[in-house]
Amino acid sequence: MPMVLLECDKDIPERSKHIYLKVEGEDQRDFLPISNAATIPGTLSERGCAFCGAKLVIGGVLKDTIQMIHGPIGCAYDTWHTKRYPTDNGHFNMKYVWSTDMKESHIVFGGEKRLEKSINEAFDEMPDIKRMFVYTTCPTALIGDDIKAVAKKVMSERPDVDIFCCECPGFAGVSQSKGHHVLNINWINEKVGAVEPEITSDYTINFIGDYNIQGDTQLLQTYWDRLGIQVIAHFTGNAAYDELRSMHKAQLNVVNCARSAGYIANELKKQYGIPRLDIDSWGFSYMAEGIRKVCAFFGIEERGEKLIAEEYAKWKPQLDWYKERLQGTKMAIWTGGPRLWHWTKSVEDDLGVQVVAMSSKFGHQEDFEKVIARGQAGTYYIDDGNELEFFEIIDLVKPDVIFTGPRVGELVKKLHIPYVNGHAYHNGPYMGFEGFVNLARDMYNAKANPLLKLAAKDIRGGKTQFMEAAE
Repeated sequence: MPMVLLECDKDIPERSKHIYLKVEGEDQRDFLPISNAATIPGTLSERGCAFCGAKLVIGGVLKDTIQMIHGPIGCAYDTWHTKRYPTDNGHFNMKYVWSTDMKESHIVFGGEKRLEKSINEAFDEMPDIKRMFVYTTCPTALIGDDIKAVAKKVMSERPDVDIFCCECPGFAGVSQSKGHHVLNINWINEKVGAVEPEITSDYTINFIGDYNIQGDTQLLQTYWDRLGIQVIAHFTGNAAYDELRSMHKAQLNVVNCARSAGYIANELKKQYGIPRLDIDSWGFSYMAEGIRKVCAFFGIEERGEKLIAEEYAKWKPQLDWYKERLQGTKMAIWTGGPRLWHWTKSVEDDLGVQVVAMSSKFGHQEDFEKVIARGQAGTYYIDDGNELEFFEIIDLVKPDVIFTGPRVGELVKKLHIPYVNGHAYHNGPYMGFEGFVNLARDMYNAKANPLLKLAAKDIRGGKTQFMEAAE
């Protein structure tokens, strides 16, 4: 059975090209959902914009950098505090939001002077911060404000500061994926190579495509430290601006999120000859495999095996406890892109969970190739899913738990289906060995929560047993 037209899409038949139901014996290459394409008019997308992909996902994670958003205040507000990116310097990046607060008059007469004033004000108010990202948004790109010229002027007047300009307005692409691409390429072309790092180990890597959601980066850093591997730069979890300017000095690029940051890894290979190695950091089996691959590259396999053995001894009994109770659980994953293929086989192998539906907001063809190859027959794969499709898919597959973001999470909670925040986590980190136990715990707590049954009771028709007991 190839592509599927859901009942809710009968008036938008083009949507059938974006939904695939996997069947045994079919060549998945013939049935890949169309992806990374413009949303079809008439369907309400859950996607973010290109600006969001640049600022919210990558740039806004940096721990020592002012994030100046040149546009209306809503662009700043909607990309602030929506993900949990902690840092080891007091979470500076989560405490503040900066905006030029463009009004109609500024749009009419131009906003470059306002941008220059805002940049100087930000540096004056935070004298210890010497680094800044500046982003265009839809209106400031449309009126043609030259943010690079403004940044150049400020840097000439303030020689101790450095400013990176990201010209990626919301309309620049079909989804947030375009913002990932633009920031990656502009950063390596304009900033990488400007700072020479201090090398303290014979083994050096860049860890690319990890954003320290609830401490993911900091947990994995303990592994690299125990292995004696120096991380030149994290792109961009718990990272400093100048660390990212040193990426050219690493011996190996270890890539976790291939969709948001694979571009810069490819360019580092092209421009500096640094090889790329992709790993999965979620799940016991995948994490162990990733550590073995990195250690094999450096010829330190015995260190890797020692670390894996220690982590298994510490955390595997807890994982097995959850696996016994989660075996056979049906799970839906409705997230951005790569986590579909990062998670689908890991929860199956390590927890006995069956993934029955997946929806990607910004995945590309290669993302669907990976996830369909790793997934089971009978699973639905959806590109750019909308709310009505989610309702119908829920009726078709009846998941026990759904991993998704807060927007869709609010929807499924009203249906009394437990959800776990697949974007920013419930109680992370979720990467690594300890992290996957946290993921299993949150899934178990969501599924076993007795309040779900209570919440589903309709008391409008009479008294419940709890009322009667109280009387």
